Amino acid sequence: MNLPTLETLLGGLSAREFLAEYWQKKPLLIRQAVPGFTGVLSKDELFDLACDPDVESRYIRLPADGLEGDWTLEHGPQSRGRLRGKKQPWTVLVQGLNLWVPDGDRLLHRFDFIPQARLDDLMVSYAVDGGGVGPHFDNYDVFLLQGMGKRRWQISDQADRSLIEGAPLRILKNFRPAEDWVLEPGDMLYLPPHWAHNGVAIGECTTYSIGFRSPTAQEIGSEFLGWLQERICLEGLYADPDLALQQNSAEISSRMVDQIERMLAGIRWSRTDVEAFVGAYLTEPKSHVFFDPPEEPLGRKRFDTALRARGFALDPRSLLLFSAAGFHLNGEPLEIDAALRDALATLAHRRALPADAFADAPDGLTALLYDWYENGFGAPAAA
Repeated sequence: MNLPTLETLLGGLSAREFLAEYWQKKPLLIRQAVPGFTGVLSKDELFDLACDPDVESRYIRLPADGLEGDWTLEHGPQSRGRLRGKKQPWTVLVQGLNLWVPDGDRLLHRFDFIPQARLDDLMVSYAVDGGGVGPHFDNYDVFLLQGMGKRRWQISDQADRSLIEGAPLRILKNFRPAEDWVLEPGDMLYLPPHWAHNGVAIGECTTYSIGFRSPTAQEIGSEFLGWLQERICLEGLYADPDLALQQNSAEISSRMVDQIERMLAGIRWSRTDVEAFVGAYLTEPKSHVFFDPPEEPLGRKRFDTALRARGFALDPRSLLLFSAAGFHLNGEPLEIDAALRDALATLAHRRALPADAFADAPDGLTALLYDWYENGFGAPAAA
């Protein structure tokens, strides 16, 4: 798959112009963002993934009697029989395509003009004629890239977000489109958060969705408190040597509450703690992601030779990010020598290091990468 230049991808805009004028501000329709694009896998390959128990997928069949009829939502793995239905419009969604298809991973990271810490995944939807998921809005930014076939998109910046009761999806009850376009292969639509949209297949089609992480404050707070729980150590023991007789033994006295309040006041965190948490939180793999060590690993000498010949690439499932707190890989902090920082920063950004980076590599770099290789976090790049 030939990826477009950034200027083509953004319809002639530079990344700086796109961020200033459109990102989280207003939609952008880009004709032929990826010229000649029809997808990164065939329909049969897509169906194979949908039927795989290790892959996240959803099957959605629209009601036969309008949006307020009976919806069907089935989580994967799907069955081939289900994917041959013709009586009612339906669609199948496959999440995390970047984890299973190398071209999908390359496509996702073509959007790394947005920080990788915000990238979520690449999803593909296949729909028969009339298929879709109904009018809805997302809490995150999304790029909708048309693969094969055509899809009609209607969008609205409406304030009314009331939903149809009882539907298994968050379907808008009163969708009022303000714009209406038909996207053909290679066309792309960017939508900021909370823009209502409805996509309907014209004939069979696929749409590739590049989504972004937008955790709620509640989610971040809960995760941070869980992270902090393992790292705090509060001194002292509840004690009341001056306990006075209570008139009612069932009462929780204000003195007890006061003492517990003082004990809890010992919970403290600093910016350093937040930086460490953010690195761990943003690189933590999703619950269904597992790493597979190589079945027949290269010995150390052959591994070093492969690096000098082909370079090194992170596994698509690996997340390597860094901040003032240092580097984090797949939810864990890395203790590294300062001499490795520049090489790892390049690896994090490019998700690969070329062969010539190992001609005079810092001491310890190949040893670190070999450890990652043995754990399935990366490997010598493909020949």
